[in-house]
This record gives sequence, structure tokens and C-alpha cells, in this order.
Amino acid sequence: MNQQQIAEEQKVVENITKTVDPAAKWYVIHIQTSYEQRVKQALEQRVKSLGVEDKIFDVVIPTREIVVVKKGKKTKTTEKVFPGYILIRMILNDDSWLVVRTTEGVTGFVGAGLKPTPISEREVDAIMKFVTQEQPKFKTKFSVGEAVKITEGPFADFLGTVEALDEQRGKVKVLVSIFDRETPVELDFLQVTKL
Repeated sequence: MNQQQIAEEQKVVENITKTVDPAAKWYVIHIQTSYEQRVKQALEQRVKSLGVEDKIFDVVIPTREIVVVKKGKKTKTTEKVFPGYILIRMILNDDSWLVVRTTEGVTGFVGAGLKPTPISEREVDAIMKFVTQEQPKFKTKFSVGEAVKITEGPFADFLGTVEALDEQRGKVKVLVSIFDRETPVELDFLQVTKL
């Protein structure tokens, strides 16, 4: 996702609190996974070309910024919170339903039976708070019990086993055999690599 797309998403999040027709509700649509951005753009274009701006107001792909450790380097990236799903605020009637349902890539509305079920404002607020959290989350490929090699610091070249992960802080606790004893050592994700 480029900077322009991120700025557009932030603008949508800010607009969430703006007043829209009280009849408008939030719905969740299911789409083909990995086509979220393409479907969002197609849907926004169809809303304009078919003149239903007074029925469909917001199309949001919930994403958040995370820090990923790849090849020993930290990089910021965006992660879809709900891959395969898009939030849409709209007044549900036959016309608006048809516009959304016939957009390429949309597989359907989430709901009970054939009727789309709106989600509550509280749920939308919780999702938006989660998406806009300040602290980026680290994402790693390590798992508890996995054998790793320490690449930096005083224990460089030691082998150990992952005992615990702290993805919020980007730390991993590794059990290292020192003097024939298992000793826990807390390290940064960048300081270890898979065997």
C-alpha cells in the first residue's frame, strides 16, 4: 500500500465520526482474498458512475501498520486486519445492494441467511481504534519451542530454543545452554535467526 492509499484510509477513519444519514449502517462484505484494494476501487468507481453516492458512503479496508523482521532487518508494512473482508457504510435498499453485490470480486454480504446484517457502531469503533493504535506491532516467523541461532551480542553463534515471544516489544526469550544449564536470554528479533 503506498502513501496515497494510507492517507486515503486515514481520511476515511477521520470521516467515520462525521454525520451521515442516520439510516446508514455498517455492513461487512466478503470478497476474494488479496483483491481488497481492487474491489474497493471498483466499488468506489461504480458508486460514482451509477449515482448512488447518497446511499453508499464509505468503503474501508481495515489495515494497520506493523513492523516485520525479514532477513535481519525491520521494515514497516501494512497488514490487513480482516483479509477477505471490507467494511461498507450504506443505506441498504435494492439499488445499493445490487451495486455492491454485482461488483466484480464481491462474493456476498456477511449476515444471517440471505439478508445482510449490519454491525453495531460499537464494533466499528473497536475496529477503528484497533487499526489506529499508535504502537506498531512486530510480526515474526518464530514459534515457541523452535531452535534458533543467536547472530548478535555476547551470545553470538550460540544455539538455543525459543521459550517465549513478545511481539509488542519485538523481543524473544531464548533458552541458551551455558555451563550445561538452560539460561533464558531476552533478545531482539533481529538478534536471532532460524536454523
